[in-house]
Amino acid sequence: MSNRDVLRGVARRAMRERGLLPDFTPQALAETAAAAAAPPGPALEDLRGRLWASIDNDDSLDLDQLSVAEPIAGGAVRIRVAVADVDAVVRPGSAVDGHARANTTSVYTAAQVFPMLPERLSTDLTSLREGQDRVAVVAWMDVGPDGSVGGSGLGRALVRNRTKLAYDSVAAWLDGAAPPPPAVAAVPGMDGQLRLQDRVARAMREVRHEHGALSLETLEPRTVFDGEEIRDLRPETRNRAKDLIEDLMVAANGVTAAFLDRSGFPSLRRVLRSPERWERIASLARSLGDGLPAAPDARALQAFLARRRAADPDRFPDLSLSVVKLLGKGEYAAEMPGRPTGGHFALAVRDYTHSTAPNRRYSDVVTQRLVKAALAGAPAPYAEAELADLARHCTDQEDAAAKVERQVGKSAAALLLARRIGEAFQAIVTGASEKGTWVRVLSPAVEGRLVRGFEGLDVGDRVRVVLVHTDVERGYVDFHRAREGA
Repeated sequence: MSNRDVLRGVARRAMRERGLLPDFTPQALAETAAAAAAPPGPALEDLRGRLWASIDNDDSLDLDQLSVAEPIAGGAVRIRVAVADVDAVVRPGSAVDGHARANTTSVYTAAQVFPMLPERLSTDLTSLREGQDRVAVVAWMDVGPDGSVGGSGLGRALVRNRTKLAYDSVAAWLDGAAPPPPAVAAVPGMDGQLRLQDRVARAMREVRHEHGALSLETLEPRTVFDGEEIRDLRPETRNRAKDLIEDLMVAANGVTAAFLDRSGFPSLRRVLRSPERWERIASLARSLGDGLPAAPDARALQAFLARRRAADPDRFPDLSLSVVKLLGKGEYAAEMPGRPTGGHFALAVRDYTHSTAPNRRYSDVVTQRLVKAALAGAPAPYAEAELADLARHCTDQEDAAAKVERQVGKSAAALLLARRIGEAFQAIVTGASEKGTWVRVLSPAVEGRLVRGFEGLDVGDRVRVVLVHTDVERGYVDFHRAREGA
């Protein structure tokens, strides 16, 4: 059996064990076969003439959003983000909606992707595919020369993706390391369009960081296959094009939350509360000859991170990983008019929701339905109790999906390291609690449990470990702490 087949079996079992559905029902598949793209309504604004483009992974077909920029008066720029109108095709109460609501997210494992929506929808009928006319929900914001956002709003429009672009090739071009990708060069004016978006996104990012948004950089491992066999676990790094899209999506999500608030509508907020392990973050800062205040302070933490990035860029991803673990997990919360839920500590914003990935996240479909009701002057489609239940369910299922992805990733690591028992590695502690102590090996990018010699260690500590055991089916990678001098 190939490595990929082994991991596919692990993934399917893990999905079921975590309460996630690996397959669509016959009813959902029948609905999908009969589905058609959303017809354009007569009241929709026609924005097909704009230089819309998508930037995503090279192999992504489930294209959720497009972006475009245009100069306006006073040196400002209007940014528009078009989001696929999934709700126009996936109706509440349908079998497809039931599957999406059960899982709440696409699950991305090393061997197989388990999409939230059937692929004929997510990669075709509800995807903002290149050259296709599509209905979208469009968020717009006017950004001043200093990166501040002035006016903003939402509407529905007809859009057309002029070119499908990929992160790596766009980033290399923006950085001056490569010529424009052919897909950029083929569309007159697209090069200037992307440079304008990049400039505005960078200006907005600077403003967010000044307000305390955290500039973290973690290295997520990606399983590299040679045919059907695993060749490596290679960390994926951030780049300029990924930053560009993230900055625009953060802004669009904030605009969406503020729109619902102004409309007197409830919303499904994405929140990250003040970190409970702030003292450990402060301890890490002290160990590096720096300091943080006694109480959680996002601006102070961001200033510390900026100093560390400048002082030691090679080790900054390790510090970022430690901070991410200590910040805790984000969650969904139902916010009712006049009853704020709290903001997002890492983004340093109060108004924030998830709205830009409805092909991949059910929370975004819920938000889209709320937005469309507000635009139409209709009542909110969810009552308070149902929205609160959805918030808890989306949080729980997101956590379950992350555990499936981690389990399959660990099984991939166990396969890769099975022949390296007894070898020593440099590692960093990524988790320390009563449940156990976990470490991440620096090369290859593998996380495992420290089963002996963990006493006195905490998140962020560096340690030399020895690989002692692997179990592919369970996804176990076990280490002992190496003896001094070993």
